[in-house]
Amino acid sequence: MLEEGKKAPDFTAIDQNGGKVKLSSFKNKKNVVLYFYPKDMTPGCTTEACDFRDHFKKFKDTEILGVSIDSPERHQKFIEKQNLPFTLISDEDKKVVEKYGVWQEKSMYGKKFMGIVRSTFIIDKTGKIRKMYPKVKVKGHVEEVLEIVKGL
Repeated sequence: MLEEGKKAPDFTAIDQNGGKVKLSSFKNKKNVVLYFYPKDMTPGCTTEACDFRDHFKKFKDTEILGVSIDSPERHQKFIEKQNLPFTLISDEDKKVVEKYGVWQEKSMYGKKFMGIVRSTFIIDKTGKIRKMYPKVKVKGHVEEVLEIVKGL
């Protein structure tokens, strides 16, 4: 079970360009906003990504990493279409979403299915989880995250 104040689970995953991203590579260098979202190019996910894009310059000394189970190619299209200035991680094998406990049973129109629960983790330069946002509501979320990051 993940807790604020505890070490964030490390991972190595593939970004939109097929390159490797290792969480621990940011240790002692940058804070990390690790946000999990269900699917590229859907309304809520696009709004959230564009909110991070629009506030991107305010996130000094912070790496923003978006994670979904979409392919690197789909991430690349999403980045190009929305002009996103940050990295999107492709977690097709679901290892990262499972480590962070965001791959859960969901329900829509009475149907149950497994999917990503929109969540954000703020990880400080020491690699500890400073703040967790389970079940994120998109409106106003980026501003909340920015306030926490400014205090690190």
